[in-house]
Amino acid sequence: MTQQEIEDKLMQGIATILSGNKTSLAVDIPFHKLGIDSLGFVEILVFIEKTFNIKLIESNLTRKDFETIRSLASFISKKL
Repeated sequence: MTQQEIEDKLMQGIATILSGNKTSLAVDIPFHKLGIDSLGFVEILVFIEKTFNIKLIESNLTRKDFETIRSLASFISKKL
């Protein structure tokens, strides 16, 4: 799976979590500016674990990896 495909899947999942439209998201906007709260972060983590079959607790995910959709997609592509 390419990073672009991962970004697209993340955008779809995050748009669903935010009850919005994928086109309103951008891969380089920080998550906190998208209006994601702590529950939203948990929902994103669950979505990632289910969609990409990654155990995030064991993956050394850092705050920097979780800044934007692009940084998160890069992290996931390295783990796949």
